[in-house]
Amino acid sequence: MGRRVLIVGGVAGGASCAARLRRLDEEAEIVVFDRGPHVSFANCGLPYFVGNVITEEQKLLVASPELFERRFDVRVHVRHDVVSIDAKRRTIRVRDLASGLERDERYDSLVLAPGAAPLRPPLPGIDLPGIFSLRTIPDSVAIRAFIDDHRCRRALIVGAGFIGLEMAENLAQRGLEVCVLEKLPQVLPPLDPEMSSPVAGHLRRSGVSLRLGDGIAGFEASDGTLVAQTESGAVHEADLVILAIGVRPETALARAAGLALGARGGIAVDDEMRTSDPAVWAVGDAVEVHSVGSGEETLAPLAGPANRQGRIAAESIAGRPRPFRGVQSTAVVGVLGLVVATTGLSEKALLRAGRTDFAKIHLHPGHHAAYYPGARPIHLKLVFSVPDGRILGAQAVGAEGVEKRIDVIATAIQLGASVRDLAEAELCYAPQFGSAKDPVNIAGMIATNHLDGLMPIAEWTSLASAGALLVDVREPSEFAAGHVDGATNLPLSELRARFEELPIDRPIALYCQVGQRGYYATRFLLQRGRKAANLSGGFTTFLALHDAGLVSERIVRAT
Repeated sequence: MGRRVLIVGGVAGGASCAARLRRLDEEAEIVVFDRGPHVSFANCGLPYFVGNVITEEQKLLVASPELFERRFDVRVHVRHDVVSIDAKRRTIRVRDLASGLERDERYDSLVLAPGAAPLRPPLPGIDLPGIFSLRTIPDSVAIRAFIDDHRCRRALIVGAGFIGLEMAENLAQRGLEVCVLEKLPQVLPPLDPEMSSPVAGHLRRSGVSLRLGDGIAGFEASDGTLVAQTESGAVHEADLVILAIGVRPETALARAAGLALGARGGIAVDDEMRTSDPAVWAVGDAVEVHSVGSGEETLAPLAGPANRQGRIAAESIAGRPRPFRGVQSTAVVGVLGLVVATTGLSEKALLRAGRTDFAKIHLHPGHHAAYYPGARPIHLKLVFSVPDGRILGAQAVGAEGVEKRIDVIATAIQLGASVRDLAEAELCYAPQFGSAKDPVNIAGMIATNHLDGLMPIAEWTSLASAGALLVDVREPSEFAAGHVDGATNLPLSELRARFEELPIDRPIALYCQVGQRGYYATRFLLQRGRKAANLSGGFTTFLALHDAGLVSERIVRAT
């Protein structure tokens, strides 16, 4: 027999490690232990099982213990909890949850994939019936049963992150009245505020109630109804509560074994996923990993990185080491017909890190050619370093074509590309799929123009202190429908004949609806001796910033 490899935890990281290790080493004895009833399941599909989009529990099972045994000669013990590690003896203590009996298992190599546990703060009433977290198949089964048995009509979701909004979508589509409570002032906290504000507006238009900037304080039961109290003193009644306020890495086992933890509370690992004990590896939601954008260690509870980490650990154990490159936190979520995706660093993450060596642009292109029926706008933000133009991050919101563009930019970030590479990217084009200048190309072109000095960018958020003359270059009918207070209307169609009305010695900030006409006006005026700059993303971006509370200028609308 070859080396004995024990894996604690299945799902993404542990199961991937087991399968990859078998493909690399036919001699190893591989044994997996999981405290739950399943070894490998699609936890990202759980909200859709609750929402009856996925109707069969069996569909969530990626692989069974029998399949692992038959296909990979890997023994899997479900409902077995690993309660301790003896690093000196290289053994683990395992408890069979069915019988309660415990035994020791020897290892040559040990892989920890314990995952992360939902945050469940010690609030008054937190354990009342009807208050759920969603992390496992049994969780989803219990929620479905509670909805049916109690004929739930109202749901309160605590937390407006990815899982919270997926649950909001699925419960709303089941016909429940949904209220989302979020302690921070925006939905989807990883996004920049102006990119999340269209999502909040879409949720409200879809009938979901939002209570932002208010945290949960506790719960009471009253006549079969759950009553939630918030930090502001508000009260919300519900038949069902979903806690979606985040997860905490499961590190108790590692901590008790003396393994080093990182500053963020996860298990510390090197680039081969090896812990401070050379015989122990760790993967998945429980570990801290390198952020390729910030250079710092971070927690990234995402299925994609967990799968890759499992492969990296298996290759290290098999004597074929290669480094894990780190994470850039690429993610996507669907919200009642809207798609939101992100990759890399956000503007607020850069500012938190004290970085100012970057610029950002906003654009709102159609997801395919405008002349082909059904074009829908994509709201795209690109962040890049100055002066080299290296891509740092991107966020996008829209109905269609969103994840495709973010995937392209995510790949570009991985390859260390610059915005000039985006401008030159050769992407698929047919009118029903895109444009000859894809939104990714346009983003690269806009950023390149800025770096080359061809299109200076003015910032909406610093407009009040810039002392610039604000000029709206849209047509009078558009201006009358709604504009920024204090703006002068000088349509692009009249600019060539009237540009001398604009001062030479004062900065001019130009805007249109989405940025294109503002760019044309900027180029013209720069060549006529004016100090012109374009307000990136135009009035559309201003509205998003205004909704997010990031600009103080008033909107003047037609009466």
